[in-house]
Amino acid sequence: MGDVGVKEHTLETPRKGRAAKVRQRWNMQRNWSLHMMLVPAVLLAVIFQYIPMGGIVIAFQDFKPYLGFTESKWVGWDNFKYLFLYPDVGQVIWNTLVIAFFKIIAGLVAPFLFAILLNEVRLTAFKRVSQTLVYLPHFLSWVILGGILLDILSPQGGMVNQLIVALGGKPIFFLGDGTWFRITLIVSDVWKEFGFGTIVFLASLSGINPALYEAAEVDGANRFKQTLHITIPALMPITIVLMTLSIGNILNAGFDQVFNLYNPLVYDKGDIIDTFVYRLGILNGKMSFATAVGLFKSVVATILIVISYRMAYKLANYRVF
Repeated sequence: MGDVGVKEHTLETPRKGRAAKVRQRWNMQRNWSLHMMLVPAVLLAVIFQYIPMGGIVIAFQDFKPYLGFTESKWVGWDNFKYLFLYPDVGQVIWNTLVIAFFKIIAGLVAPFLFAILLNEVRLTAFKRVSQTLVYLPHFLSWVILGGILLDILSPQGGMVNQLIVALGGKPIFFLGDGTWFRITLIVSDVWKEFGFGTIVFLASLSGINPALYEAAEVDGANRFKQTLHITIPALMPITIVLMTLSIGNILNAGFDQVFNLYNPLVYDKGDIIDTFVYRLGILNGKMSFATAVGLFKSVVATILIVISYRMAYKLANYRVF
């Protein structure tokens, strides 16, 4: 009997393998056009993301452009040792963590509250117009928004400072004072992106069973209590998912935004890892050291992303793969 069972198993395994291959071939034949649509994206990813990864070797060399990868002197881990001894690295990492942390928190709270408020609006036209208006800044680049902020926040004649003076205050150098610069980064980033985040929360709100609100209304619950006991609990799973997934971006404080707004006056409070790498590698020509800093950030970010996905699965049963 044991031999018969083994033979049946060995016969069944090739059959399953052949059936899987047939299904895969049939799927490719049926959806070949969809697979072909992926080819440009795959080629772009390979050319601009995977092939350049060969440049990581610079982090372990005393790289000289005129010598190239093969002739530059190999220094091993020296650039990474220098990374932890460099006087400004600690402040740069701290700036990145502080700015990114408050961006993540504010970037979750603002769309969360706005989605709840917008969900209470009964006038459909007003709701759609409001959602469109808050979503529009997401499509504007930081080059455009940077120029706008430079104008309206200028201490000489800027619209915001004119209002402050009119109310009896003193002009504030928002982009020249380190503390105010951080606040400006966080507030402007939330203003630009919270419309996009609102869509996620509104999608979750649309999945709430209306019968829950009807039952609560029959029991005498007003709109505030319905929001407190039905709406907010329904939003908590997606909030937990977004929060845990955001952990992977804790070292990404927004290069585009900071680069277009910062200046030497706020380096001590506004310089982040990405702008630090840009200045060292491009402006100062320290390509090996800048690559080492960028590689260190990428490794840490990868670890955080893995941890965040595991947390999202444990806390909210959310899986990407």
